[in-house]
Amino acid sequence: MMKEDFNAIVKVYALVLLAIMLLSVPSCKKSPTSSSSEETKQQSTDKAKAEADKTDTSPPELVPLDIKLPKPMFVGTPQNIRVPNLEKPLGRPRPPFLAPAGAENVAFGKPVTSSDEEPIIGEIEMITDGDKEGTDGSYVELGPFLQNITIDLGAEYEIYAILFWHYHKQAHVYFDVVVQVADDPDFINNVRTLFNNDHDNSSGLGIGSDMHYVETSEGKLIDAKGTKARYVRLHSNGNSSNDLNHYIEVEVFGKPTK
Repeated sequence: MMKEDFNAIVKVYALVLLAIMLLSVPSCKKSPTSSSSEETKQQSTDKAKAEADKTDTSPPELVPLDIKLPKPMFVGTPQNIRVPNLEKPLGRPRPPFLAPAGAENVAFGKPVTSSDEEPIIGEIEMITDGDKEGTDGSYVELGPFLQNITIDLGAEYEIYAILFWHYHKQAHVYFDVVVQVADDPDFINNVRTLFNNDHDNSSGLGIGSDMHYVETSEGKLIDAKGTKARYVRLHSNGNSSNDLNHYIEVEVFGKPTK
């Protein structure tokens, strides 16, 4: 009787052990449902990250533009220039202009056209040759009254600043200075005016609210606020000394559009 009881006990233990082994096997394996769920979760995380990268609205890093100024040709501002709406001299160097890192002069060496195809002095190409000095041989003299020059940047750029020098060997004030950008060379499509000091619409481009200013070696810097354009046009209509128009250099600081 004792032997039979012992055998029965052994069988019971064997069955219990087998049951434990069978129950432990599935628990050691990762269920397909759990794996699929984690993969889906990871894909959602990756997608969300990609969308966040696309819609990153953090402002770009701003750094001072690398502006190389020419040698000053005169000191101080003459007091005998009687022009209405004339801004007062700053009395100190112009503060650094901040723009997104990587912005550079994209007008250097670019083709220039003019309303006066045969300048009195100089060649049109000199306006983007990098020479900003006020000495003889560095400027272009266009005919009298309303004239303009147009620079083809060759592609669309985000433009942050336009810096130009008419003539700074002597203190002049140029009239009807209007700076525009557009998508086409004829300035028909998407024309935007960035600066206009024509107070009586004598240029036919509208009445402007910007002030007249005295030419200096610092040039005139226009904040273009990142506007996108390929063509840049500058107008003028004589100056406080005579009816002629002059240009030494035009720089356009920008970056290629994305």
